Amino acid sequence: MVAGPTDDPAADLIREARTGGEPAFGRLLDRYANYLTLLARVEVGRRLQGKLDPADLVQETFLEAHRHFAAFRGTTEPEFARWLRRILAGVLANTLRHYFGTRARDPRLEQALRAAVDQSSYALVSQLPDPGPSPSETASQREQAVLFADALAGLPDDYREVLVLRNLEGLPFQEVAGRMGRTVDGVEKLWLRAIDRLRRAVEGRR
Repeated sequence: MVAGPTDDPAADLIREARTGGEPAFGRLLDRYANYLTLLARVEVGRRLQGKLDPADLVQETFLEAHRHFAAFRGTTEPEFARWLRRILAGVLANTLRHYFGTRARDPRLEQALRAAVDQSSYALVSQLPDPGPSPSETASQREQAVLFADALAGLPDDYREVLVLRNLEGLPFQEVAGRMGRTVDGVEKLWLRAIDRLRRAVEGRR
């Protein structure tokens, strides 16, 4: 018997993609574009000072996911998000190896990147404002970090930048001000406005 639609769209898409539906797989990956782009941007910012385009890393992650989807055994959004993070960490490791001219694989680097990408994902929820429990059972089943990433992507550029630098990269306000070409006082006020805007954006997506 074929299961019918559930109240978890990601789980439905995972099931549809397994039946060979390329459009379903494309829609499934689209749900994580903002999420993976943000995670890639944080790692590129930390390790290469923004010298690579996170979008290129995400595209490679999607290609790898397409190649190896048959090996994915999960059924839920958190499982799929975790699987994509592992692929992204591998893509990052390969990119860093080529960037620095290192031929041999470094398992320690890959392990460190997996931990770093996971930590960035957790930080989306733990370090950014929690607007409280979701009123929707459907939303509560989603990977919360994906919701935050989608909300963050919809903010004005300066709001998104100050939140990424301050909350995700962990930079002090003085360094954030230098990066953004603003005063420390101006950055602190911008950050407070961005926090409030993000909270309302997340509430609107739940």
